Amino acid sequence: MRLFMAPQLNPARETGWRRRWFDIIYRHDAGPSRDFDLILVAAILASIGIVILDSVESIHGLWPQGFYVAEWFFTVLFTVEYVLRLVVVRKPLRYALSVWGVIDLLAILPTYLSLLLPGTQSLLVVRVLRILRLFRILKLTRYVEESGILLQALWRSRRKILVFLFSVLTIVTIAGALMYVIEGPQHGFTSIPTSMYWAVVTMATVGFGDIVPQTVPGRFVTSLLILTGYSIIAVPTGIYTAELASSLRQSEEEARAFDGRACPGCGLEGHSRDARHCRSCGLVLPEPF
Repeated sequence: MRLFMAPQLNPARETGWRRRWFDIIYRHDAGPSRDFDLILVAAILASIGIVILDSVESIHGLWPQGFYVAEWFFTVLFTVEYVLRLVVVRKPLRYALSVWGVIDLLAILPTYLSLLLPGTQSLLVVRVLRILRLFRILKLTRYVEESGILLQALWRSRRKILVFLFSVLTIVTIAGALMYVIEGPQHGFTSIPTSMYWAVVTMATVGFGDIVPQTVPGRFVTSLLILTGYSIIAVPTGIYTAELASSLRQSEEEARAFDGRACPGCGLEGHSRDARHCRSCGLVLPEPF
């Protein structure tokens, strides 16, 4: 749930250049480390801007070589940073397999893949995910972690939503096969999968209009499918809303079970409201608020 939390890492050395660079890269409270993060965010924004502008043909034609050089400059820069992150930690594999490690790797892979598959460099916009580090720099992580409640509600309602999706898939399959028989290839329903695609578009009330029924029975089935789509479109929303309300109530109950008292000795917070002594050091706690 804690997507924005960095993995708990230890420096590879207690002293020396590795320790100094570990503090600069992974700490976010000191001056050099904060400057490093801000420079990194600025470089990420600049690299994303280069990729976006390079996709505009009129702009690309004005400075094609410059965009190519800039793209490789930022890729090499982020590659050096990624390698440095692995070198200064005690367990590099732990960082490489973490959420942040995977994002950092994905931020540099498209440029190297473009040597084999031209055009993949446009995927460099994935670097925008690295902007999420800004939440840690600005000390906003505790607010972003509230998104865990949303994810928890979605996870708790997964079974109900899956049952709903299987029901929709059943209706789509039946409607697709029925329209394939009624309309046939001469009206654009060339196969059952194509007819199922039409059924999904119709139930979602999108109505692209690329496939349209021409017969009276086909239009009748279409009308029924549209009405069915309107009637079931609110089902997953209701399921999720109910679970979200339950998760919010549970979170509020857990919050009420603890108070904000801090131990005068060790500074530990989060004690039960009826606690009289610190659960860590045993000192007497202040009176509850």
